[in-house]
Amino acid sequence: MPKSHSFITQWQLFLLAVSFLTRIPVVIRFDVTDTLLNQASRYFALVGVGLGVILATLFYCLQFVFPASLCVLLTMALSILMTGAFHEDGWADVWDGFGGGWQVSQKLTIMKDSRLGTYGAAALIIILMMKYQSLILLSEQLNIILFAIIAGQCLSRVVATSLIINMDYVSEDATSKVKPLAMHLSKVSLFVLLFSGMMLLAVALFLAVISWQSALLIIVILVLVRVVVMQWFKSQLGGYTGDCLGAAQQASELSIYLTLAAIVSSAAV
Repeated sequence: MPKSHSFITQWQLFLLAVSFLTRIPVVIRFDVTDTLLNQASRYFALVGVGLGVILATLFYCLQFVFPASLCVLLTMALSILMTGAFHEDGWADVWDGFGGGWQVSQKLTIMKDSRLGTYGAAALIIILMMKYQSLILLSEQLNIILFAIIAGQCLSRVVATSLIINMDYVSEDATSKVKPLAMHLSKVSLFVLLFSGMMLLAVALFLAVISWQSALLIIVILVLVRVVVMQWFKSQLGGYTGDCLGAAQQASELSIYLTLAAIVSSAAV
């Protein structure tokens, strides 16, 4: 693929991002290299927007037929089907590795094991239950849950992908069972990533879905989550792996739901 900033080139990078993050079938008519994958990471947040819109549309349609509990469950199921539980797998592997290993090499070995351990199973069950309960609460206000679904998919990927620019990749993970990984994030890509997230919040503010105070709180919470997970990964591994980025995405997504649930509960939206 030619090294240019043409629309066609950027569209191909976007398709590569879709192929990397989801199970949605796309046609890739070029050789995928590490360089292209690194460049495609700039569109991870936009892929999140697309996923969020699909999930929000599903929820909107289902709520005319089913109770909120079933709508949330079906929406979560579609999310897992579209992504192949890509990030959920990373979340479980991180908890298995960090909980079951003492040395870095032990943790990485456990994280690469396709079997699910007690730590990972417990962590996966807990986060899925927390997502479910949070979305049930948010379903009391249709516009809020639709925003939450889209924001959760988009902003969580902003946080997870942005970790690449501040952390070292753990080389021992080179034989990991997960897909190839974007390991470098240019300043241009970081700008595109952040701009995508800010535009989503700007649209929500323009449509009066949330207040500026709520938007600011979401940003603050995500910054804190980013700091916490980054320090956690550094203390455990000295850097990050693909599983770590998946865990960061899950933690960020849940944080968005919990933040909005707290706002709704306090009637501050």
